Amino acid sequence: MEVYKETTDGSSIETKESGLVWHYQDADHDFGSCQAKELVSHLERVLANEPVVVKRGHQIVEVKPQGVSKGIVVDTVIRTLINNENAPDFLMCIGNDRSDEDMFESINEAVSRSVFPTAPDVFACSVGQKASKAKYYVDACSEVIRLLKGVTAITPRREVISQSQVTFRDILEVVS
Repeated sequence: MEVYKETTDGSSIETKESGLVWHYQDADHDFGSCQAKELVSHLERVLANEPVVVKRGHQIVEVKPQGVSKGIVVDTVIRTLINNENAPDFLMCIGNDRSDEDMFESINEAVSRSVFPTAPDVFACSVGQKASKAKYYVDACSEVIRLLKGVTAITPRREVISQSQVTFRDILEVVS
């Protein structure tokens, strides 16, 4: 990825807790797209025997551990909260691309399977009008900010912070 970052003006590498992402949204569209195709091919060859997945998304190339998805994360967080007798009464899930669809599906399945002691209010929301498993949508990221500000303005503040924090390492332990 470093070589592709150096040879593609406007590209960058993001180190996430769950993997590495090469971004090329600020690069020349045609050159960036060509470089992304080449990078995916190269990474798939080099990492063929490693327990990782190489994915191409909207102006990104991502490498992350196999068996880790936003849907699995949602399932793990929900299960942990319920097991700690701290089931949520409100779930908001917002995403802007195809990789978020398994997250929306996991939330919808959890509600339909009645895994919650009391059914929570669920707001699965996609950014942009497109086919999605999310029930709601907003047109732009700026609307997400406005929505979150509105939710926080009407939500009573609690003195006690949740004791049920789930880290990425917790999720990897469950998946492994």
